[in-house]
Amino acid sequence: MKIQGNIVDVFARKIFKGEITIENEKIISIEEKEVNSDLYILPGLIDAHVHIESSMLIPSEFAKLAVSNGTVGVVTDPHEIANVMGIEGVKFMIENSKTTPLKTYYCAPSCVPATTFETSGAILSSSEIETLFKEYSLKVLGEMMNYPGVIFNDPEVHAKLKIAKKYNANIDGHIPGIKGKDLKKYIDAGISTDHECFNIEEAIEKINLGMKVLIREGSAARNFDALHPLISKFNNMVMLCTDDSHPDDLIKYGHINKILKLGIKNKIDIFDLLQATCINPVEHYNLEIGLLRENDFADFIVVDNLSDFNILETYINGAPVYSQGRVIFSTKKINPINNFKASKISTDQIQVEDKNTPIKIIEVIDKELITRSFSTNLKSENGFLKTDIKGDILKIVVYNRYNLNSTPQIGFINGFGLTKGALATSIAHDSHNIIAVGSSDEEICNAINEIVENKGGLTYVHNTDYYTLPLEFAGLMTQSNPHEVADNYNRINDVIKANGCKLTAPFMTLSFMALLVIPELKIGDKGLFDVTKFEFTSLYN
Repeated sequence: MKIQGNIVDVFARKIFKGEITIENEKIISIEEKEVNSDLYILPGLIDAHVHIESSMLIPSEFAKLAVSNGTVGVVTDPHEIANVMGIEGVKFMIENSKTTPLKTYYCAPSCVPATTFETSGAILSSSEIETLFKEYSLKVLGEMMNYPGVIFNDPEVHAKLKIAKKYNANIDGHIPGIKGKDLKKYIDAGISTDHECFNIEEAIEKINLGMKVLIREGSAARNFDALHPLISKFNNMVMLCTDDSHPDDLIKYGHINKILKLGIKNKIDIFDLLQATCINPVEHYNLEIGLLRENDFADFIVVDNLSDFNILETYINGAPVYSQGRVIFSTKKINPINNFKASKISTDQIQVEDKNTPIKIIEVIDKELITRSFSTNLKSENGFLKTDIKGDILKIVVYNRYNLNSTPQIGFINGFGLTKGALATSIAHDSHNIIAVGSSDEEICNAINEIVENKGGLTYVHNTDYYTLPLEFAGLMTQSNPHEVADNYNRINDVIKANGCKLTAPFMTLSFMALLVIPELKIGDKGLFDVTKFEFTSLYN
């Protein structure tokens, strides 16, 4: 097979007209010559860090959206499903990915559970991590979120790091906001990347200590605007990733190609962008992905121009997997796996006693995973605190989904703007208990009970109207058609925003309110958590 066009040589940093010859999945020759094509041929795009579960699609369905956006490979940490189903969930993801041409490189999840301060559906021990490295020849230990465990020498944490080194695996990091000697100790433990930088000063400190920085542009966390100067200044130390992207964003805005478009708009050199997008992940993680060179696997994309970056074709191992607006592979329906035991709740279980003292409030920041906090007094009725819809202070509830009869944990949150109804989801990073926020106790309970009824999913409830997207795989994913999932998800989001919600991605933001490793104040199934002190805190000030 031969492909002609403007060939983008990222290594020589030049573009020339020519012809590529492909045999047995590989490029056997690249010839510079005059050809009758104005299209551009580039190396395929790589997402250096993504949680496929956040697309709400099982891997075989996610792959369809990825290749249609020019992605040929992903490095993915399945710690979401691992927190729900342990090693069984990780193996499910790996095996399901094998049914698609997308080159999917799995990490062994390092932090299941993410902390001991919440209830997960499983624990992934160091011995099970070694089993994954042995059985599947994994290349990466997933993001080490337990940075206190690294810094303060937790034996189990360091056992996992030792296993990764034994198998010559890279170790991904997750260390937001930590500086100085603690950061150096974390990096010296062998941890080589971080995707949690919120400002450029933090990123530069990490780069100067030898850590590679992944610039993230997902659905909730978007750091490209703050960090993109790194691409030109520290070109060999930067990679691009989405981390968490919902299906509507993948369809409407794209995948890694959307970050390239942002770079082009910001006048970043196309070769610097492609170095970060293609060369750096392949070289850092030792991926078997071609980079448009002779003897490489024929993994490449065809675009119409280098400004709009419209993906016309995607090739993996020399075969077209996306062309002329359609995906050129099919998937089969499979039986769901799940872990869900929660029972329904009633309004008396989420009442909060008025102790005539200020209440700690979680303050949401749109498009960020971090929160702020403040304290204020709330009005009460019959001895119980009320939500303050005018003041945008709503009740937030986390409910353990792994036990039949658990006690819901209650807090209060500012920044959602919701004036009517309630939303709930079984996607609550990282342990994936049920999390809900709403304007009244009754509607919060109705939303939670809808999730219980479906054994997972996301929903918005107002009076007798229920808008629900079931997620039958572990309460995280579905095998429904990606476009149908995106349409349903958009419909629910539109209703939520029509009822006052101010957030760009309400469900994505809600899901991170239970992530107890991202500052400042969060809530888990065991209570309100002060991340800066890494300890539980009282709701009352």
